Amino acid sequence: MTEIKMPIFFHANYRVIIRTKDWETRERAQKLSLRELSPEEQKASFKDLDEKDMPTHQIVFYDFGCKRVIEGKLLENVEEKIVFKVQEKEYEFSHLKPPAAQG
Repeated sequence: MTEIKMPIFFHANYRVIIRTKDWETRERAQKLSLRELSPEEQKASFKDLDEKDMPTHQIVFYDFGCKRVIEGKLLENVEEKIVFKVQEKEYEFSHLKPPAAQG
């Protein structure tokens, strides 16, 4: 199981940058949650894809009150951001405002 390095908080606001090779857009998201897909789920849902291209995670977030569910392959996993490849797009999630220090 892959450990996500960026802290994820239910009541945080996130910046979402969606890009293709031709354009980029920035949005806001709330209630971000991630779930790693099991090998069985990957094979059942994405059997037409090469294993190297198969999504690794299910990403759920709310964008202006609308629930969005996407499946993507984890590309970058650092404390400041996480990036997923979703078909021909990249979704980059980062905190809109850095989380307050715990303690």
